[in-house]
Amino acid sequence: MAAVPAPPPGGLRGAIDLAPLVARQNQQAARGTAAPAGEAPTGTPGVVIEVGDAEFPRLIDLSRTVPVVVALVATWSTPSQELVASLRTVIESAAGRLVLAIVDSDASPQVTAAFQAQSIPTVVALIAGSPVPLFAGTLPEDRMVPLFEQVLELAEQNGVTGTVPGVEADAGAGPAEPEPEPLPPLHVEAYAAIDQQDYAEAARLFRLAIAQDPRDAAAVAALAQVELLDRLRTIPDDVRAAAASDPKDVVAALQVADLDVAGGHVDDAFDRLLDAFAVAVGDDRTAIRTRLLDYFALTGADDPRVAAARRRLATLLY
Repeated sequence: MAAVPAPPPGGLRGAIDLAPLVARQNQQAARGTAAPAGEAPTGTPGVVIEVGDAEFPRLIDLSRTVPVVVALVATWSTPSQELVASLRTVIESAAGRLVLAIVDSDASPQVTAAFQAQSIPTVVALIAGSPVPLFAGTLPEDRMVPLFEQVLELAEQNGVTGTVPGVEADAGAGPAEPEPEPLPPLHVEAYAAIDQQDYAEAARLFRLAIAQDPRDAAAVAALAQVELLDRLRTIPDDVRAAAASDPKDVVAALQVADLDVAGGHVDDAFDRLLDAFAVAVGDDRTAIRTRLLDYFALTGADDPRVAAARRRLATLLY
């Protein structure tokens, strides 16, 4: 089997990197008590979990402590059920060094779209917030073992060496990540709203936090992330075709850029919007620039992709 691909330089941030948004959820996930869409029927608690769209952000943050193997499956798919059984056996044998996240693709359209799954079942690893495609379809257990050893090696190279607390780890496994710092009260309230998928209320609370402290970078990024999650729920299925047929359709360009960021294709999103900005006028130009600034906050000022995009935007502005 080919070597597991490494994450892109600097990792995948943006919608896939939701660390500020999911700090509270990570406190639960690091203890193996994340609130999944449904409890896994059997298996080691905290090692095998079921997640949906609402739990996806905390899953991303969990992947910064321990590698997460995401199985996109469907209840109607016999290969999915066989795959899950094999994955459970292999993941549980890793003694807390890996987590298996089972995602019902039909019930979790945002997660499925984020990973751009072309078929079901599909298996992807999450390492430090970055998706690493593994395989589609099924795979014998004896081939999973060496594959997941490669995942663990890649995780170690990226500083992800923790284990699930309460599960005895193999000798030599790295320590779990320390507990996150307590969150500001407004952040806590916002995360509670996110738990209820009330993104409008979460956005209001993050805006209030920014008004109280304009230097609250976590709130700025979280606000952009919440707004992105909200927009993803209403993007039409045919938006890529619409954008391709009319390059001047700014609404379609913005929606496709959202999908690109959600799928980890930050460069594609930047290039698409910068190209659109170069020919846009008036309110369209303002909308594109505002969305780019949101993406810059999501991706992080220290990311070289942001620096390059900022330089091109400045050239187009002046």
